[in-house]
Amino acid sequence: MNGKKAVIYCRVSTAGQAEQGVSLEAQEERLRAYCQMQGLDIEAVLIEEGVSATKPLHARPMGSKLVAMVKNGTVQHVVALKLDRLFRSSVDALSVTNEWDKAGVALHLVDMGGQSVNTSSAMGRMMLTMMAGFAQFERDLISERTTAALQHKKAHDKVYGPVPFGKDRNGDELKANEDELSILEKIRLWRKQGASYWKIANKLNAHGIKGKGGGKWYAASVRYVLNNALVKEAQ
Repeated sequence: MNGKKAVIYCRVSTAGQAEQGVSLEAQEERLRAYCQMQGLDIEAVLIEEGVSATKPLHARPMGSKLVAMVKNGTVQHVVALKLDRLFRSSVDALSVTNEWDKAGVALHLVDMGGQSVNTSSAMGRMMLTMMAGFAQFERDLISERTTAALQHKKAHDKVYGPVPFGKDRNGDELKANEDELSILEKIRLWRKQGASYWKIANKLNAHGIKGKGGGKWYAASVRYVLNNALVKEAQ
């Protein structure tokens, strides 16, 4: 790799973490130390606060600046703590880093299982490919476990997220809300009679019937209520 100019990228995923500064200072401190050890000149430090990894890098405020710096040849090295600070999936990671490699830009991951990875070498690129695959495997496992847990909670009327219309929360249990269930019966009846979601929402608003949070009804909220698994079970 020609050149020693580097950009440091730090990210935390939630607003709460951003407000509290959780891990941001630690990330920056560690990455600065790494750059010093590697003899890299820090061109910029990009701090991404409260942004989820589900957003592709180019769609994030600081991520878009990083992409522009790479594209313009401003930097030859991208330094981050972990793979998941930058990318949303293994496919995303390998696709982007392949483009960076063609542009002569190396990716440095400082904490990958207690080791650092530098894609300026063939060994580093191979390690990145393997680690990206394992990271995706771990995310898929977590997703499967989360889905199974949610299905179990739904099946046993346990609280699993926003309390659905027709139910009330009682500790960790969901109990029937008879008033809301009677409204659901009207909604289902209107729908069977051919009323659109939009028309049903207008009827509910015209009758002064509030949504679960006390707000107005919209076509999307009517559709959501009718498609909710707990509502379907009651049919």
